[in-house]
Amino acid sequence: MNQVGGTKDPEGEPVAQSMPQPQEVPKASDKTESVTVSAEEQEVAAEEKPPQDHPMEEDSVSSATVFTIRLKQSRSNLMHKMSVPELCRNFSAVSWCGKLNAIACAAETCARIPSSTANPPFWIPIHIVIPERPTECAVFNVIADSPRDSVQFIEWSPASCPRALLIANFHGRVTIWTQPSQGPANLVRDASCWQHEHEWRQDIAVVTKWLSGVSPGRGIYPPSPGFGTQVGEGDSCPVARWPNFLCVCSVFSSGSVQLHWSQWPPSQNGTTPKWFCTSKGLLGCGPSGIMAGDAIITDSGAMHVAGVPIVNPSTIVVWEVTPGLGNGFQVTPKTSTTSGVPPLSPPNWAGFAPLAAYLFSWQDYLLSEAKQGKKLTDQNLGDAVPLYCSPVSNFSAYVSPEAAAQAAATTTWGSGVTAVAFDPTRAGSVIAVVIVEGQYMSPYDPDEGPSITGWRVQRWESSLQHVVLHPIFGNPTSSMGGQPPMQTVWQSKVDLSIPPTNDFKNHQSPASGIATDVQKVSEPVSDKSKRVNFDPFDLPSDVRTLARVVYSAHGGEIAIAFLRGGVHVFSGPNFAPVDNYQINVGSAIAAPAFSSTSCCSASVWHDTSKNCTILKIIRVLPPPMPISQAKANSSTWERAIAERFWWSLLVGVDWWDAVGCTQSAAEDGIGKEVLVNKSV
Repeated sequence: MNQVGGTKDPEGEPVAQSMPQPQEVPKASDKTESVTVSAEEQEVAAEEKPPQDHPMEEDSVSSATVFTIRLKQSRSNLMHKMSVPELCRNFSAVSWCGKLNAIACAAETCARIPSSTANPPFWIPIHIVIPERPTECAVFNVIADSPRDSVQFIEWSPASCPRALLIANFHGRVTIWTQPSQGPANLVRDASCWQHEHEWRQDIAVVTKWLSGVSPGRGIYPPSPGFGTQVGEGDSCPVARWPNFLCVCSVFSSGSVQLHWSQWPPSQNGTTPKWFCTSKGLLGCGPSGIMAGDAIITDSGAMHVAGVPIVNPSTIVVWEVTPGLGNGFQVTPKTSTTSGVPPLSPPNWAGFAPLAAYLFSWQDYLLSEAKQGKKLTDQNLGDAVPLYCSPVSNFSAYVSPEAAAQAAATTTWGSGVTAVAFDPTRAGSVIAVVIVEGQYMSPYDPDEGPSITGWRVQRWESSLQHVVLHPIFGNPTSSMGGQPPMQTVWQSKVDLSIPPTNDFKNHQSPASGIATDVQKVSEPVSDKSKRVNFDPFDLPSDVRTLARVVYSAHGGEIAIAFLRGGVHVFSGPNFAPVDNYQINVGSAIAAPAFSSTSCCSASVWHDTSKNCTILKIIRVLPPPMPISQAKANSSTWERAIAERFWWSLLVGVDWWDAVGCTQSAAEDGIGKEVLVNKSV
């Protein structure tokens, strides 16, 4: 087990240093704070808002910055690091922990010089930053498999579970990092010390995430419009208990799903928890696999997986993952079984969700086998715990009439679903969908290659409705206990069209300066600019992923991140536009991370002009607006921020972001009078 901790740099003072302006050159004597990782050093420089050379014009609005942090690599790492092509610096992976108020972000992939053996051949630095104390930063390295490898998924464990950080690389290396400490599992601990607890390899995944039951904060949202969804119809129903244990779900592009979970309840003698895994459950989506997917635990404690089959990219299918082999069409486990194999409904885990009880029953069985001297390997564990996936519902995403009308003028139309995500507060009854509209070949220039002509963002809700059968089938209630048959019906509630902009089309590196790396999205001015052409050789490792959907913890805000750095933020169940901006991440997707109350968001990227990793905290509420609208809307945004503050107290998450965005807004002239009244 590798353990790392943060300490102060003996050669410098822990000061917050503003980033130099484009015309300035950083001096070698600049004082920064550093932390060590296995006797290695890390430098961090924090910046407050950069001063503006001229006042904001009436209609000129830029993304609202709370502050920007420049993350440097440790000196010892730089001693053994070689230069890599610019293509390897296209990355964006960040996650914000609402419990710790800590931001985890990945930096650029590093390569070791051939003459050194101090580091692995390739590694990725992971920075843990506390926004409240941005100069206090911890850093550790995860192993990469190539210069093109990067962090695909990074996510903090659910607030009700022990603190842990999930990091999954594009090449399939997954690591779990935890905090070594005594005391309750959910105790907030020092964020400067982390240990490598577990690791496994997996296939290319469309999603790797933590699973958790219904959030304890669900149903107590403030009543203001646009803040979030209200209590659903199913909230009054009894919920099968999904315990607060560490469980990771991976949905693979090949069309299968697998679970990894940590021993629960945890051992009391302080030993490292044992990790277990299931076999791969086949989704049954065809030989080509799926384009995108997501997973969630429903109100009943069942696990649902939403996926988009490649053979039908306009259809979203929802599967339920259950214990066992199902109808026998799946692969039989290789592990020899005896009468001691746990049953599908173990009696000693009564009161838990069936899938959770099934996992714990296998856990007890495998631990007892280990006590008898039988060696358990990851391969044996994966073959021993089967899963069965059965489709429960599906719906066809709407493709715009404009796209269908233009299909005759193009060679091969490429519209299809590129991202799906469950609303984390609606337990599987709400799905956000992103559709890419484009063409694989231009009708005007066959050598022009693939292009994107637009995006569509949709919100779908499900409900149970009676099945309408023809009288020729008789009365179905007689064979169903007197109850009429029911079916899940999905209905589209939101359908937005987002045209690509000139920012998507410009592939060259921008000029130096922070304003060029995060810039407002401008509207297209011509029909040709609505087509986004991209180099097929300059694509992310998973070419199927062209967009990502990020929900806030309470479901009130949602961010849609597109290929090449475009980000659109919406609020409320009607997806009211809040903000949009562009981040220079090249061929990557700049998926942001929301803070605990979603008053702020964090984005990370590589600044080519300064040759360093930039972590920027952007104000979501109130969004940037012209000064003419600031005073008129100040009371509305102040109320929204206050409601989020009270919500954070009710659910037990950090509320630093509510204070930070209020101060940032006051500096921009928004809500200044209300802020003064509150301080009095």
